[in-house]
Amino acid sequence: MITINIYYKGNNGSAKKFVSEMFSSGLVDEIRKEEGNLRYEYFYPLDDEETILLIDCWADQKALDRHHKLPIMNSIIKLRDKYDLHMKVEKYESIVDSKDEKYIRK
Repeated sequence: MITINIYYKGNNGSAKKFVSEMFSSGLVDEIRKEEGNLRYEYFYPLDDEETILLIDCWADQKALDRHHKLPIMNSIIKLRDKYDLHMKVEKYESIVDSKDEKYIRK
């Protein structure tokens, strides 16, 4: 599994407006229905009202690459530009390690 954390930073509430339009336009629903998408959720950091965190999880790199090639990416880019958002991106790949299982409460 691949997890992408995208921190969208704007001014005067623009990041929250971006997320609102992502939902109202149906883009979020479309992305969540894509093959290989496991999670697509937005969060608000308590200590930074001008930043939104997107946690975006994909089954594998092929699913993520497929997503990036779809026309929906152009819509996301246009919205990001409309709200003049800047991004910090972190990418993580899950590794299942049985040694760590004893520390995880399910």
